[in-house]
Amino acid sequence: MKSNGPDSGLDKRAQALLKALIERYIADGQPVGSRALSRLSGLELSPATIRNVMADLEDMGFIASPHTSAGRVPTARGYRLFVDSMLTVQPIDRIPAHAIDVQLQTQLQRGDPQRVISTAAQVLSNLSQFAGVVIAPRRSAVFQQIEFLRLGEKRVLLIIVTPDGGVQNRILFTDRDHSPPELAEAAQFLNVHFAGHSFDEIRARLQTDLRQLRDDMTTLMTRAVDAGEDAMKDDGDNVVISGERNLLGVQDLTDDMDALKRLFAVFEQKTSLLQLLDTSVRAEGVQIFIGGDSELVPVDSMSIVAAPYEADGKIVGTLGVIGPTRMAYDRVVPIVDITAKLLTNALSSPH
Repeated sequence: MKSNGPDSGLDKRAQALLKALIERYIADGQPVGSRALSRLSGLELSPATIRNVMADLEDMGFIASPHTSAGRVPTARGYRLFVDSMLTVQPIDRIPAHAIDVQLQTQLQRGDPQRVISTAAQVLSNLSQFAGVVIAPRRSAVFQQIEFLRLGEKRVLLIIVTPDGGVQNRILFTDRDHSPPELAEAAQFLNVHFAGHSFDEIRARLQTDLRQLRDDMTTLMTRAVDAGEDAMKDDGDNVVISGERNLLGVQDLTDDMDALKRLFAVFEQKTSLLQLLDTSVRAEGVQIFIGGDSELVPVDSMSIVAAPYEADGKIVGTLGVIGPTRMAYDRVVPIVDITAKLLTNALSSPH
């Protein structure tokens, strides 16, 4: 797991107390007092010494005092230091890896790669009891075959088949009605001359190649290329989320309705999730993004644990768990890690 937190400057005693405080707070969600810390840390320190260390940790911004309690709670900065330098993750053998692998392989054998992605999101949600998210592999930018289907007067359905078997449909509104033979001629021209090329490449070549066709057919081709390019760039379907409703049972999130609304707006719009998880694609291993610490996380009380996954040796997407900052990182990190490895294995296996 990559560490990207600040150098804390804390001595071992302060680190031990901070670690004990955060682990206790994650476990029960209650502010932690000095008496509890004395017992939890295993350090033979007087209550006065512990209070002094706690005051120092608060001055440094690692913990805070809620107004309603004498105890302390971790801040985003405290969580950041904890996950970067104090976290001991649970053994991988506590994760039901074989059962996950069977679920993923079963979907592959059914010939539905999209269901593999959805299953991975469900696995992450079920194991973490939070929300699972997977950024699916980007669609191929090239097409294998194009078809035009007349829907009615001045309306044509554009059907794009990608090399991986994906299908995209777009409706084109034309200046005049086109007969089925004309549409078949246009599709044949594109398939013969441009199959296997991206729509960007097609546009560059249209200037010369389309002089062979009539002006009205040129208009149809140009609109088809524009629509095809939009279809290939549409990433909305690339974000697969499972278990959002689990977060409605998380008190840390439901106590702040504005935060909860912002969180569900993230799920609905998906753009910020794409940007955040695209950052994980460029990194190695598991990454932890903490609200209030990372500018990429739009909600202070939310964290994301994410990792990239591969297909045939190439990183093709990212997956992760979305939950409260007060999550059991020691358990969620190996869940994300093993699921990324198993999804990589499933997508890279001969099938």
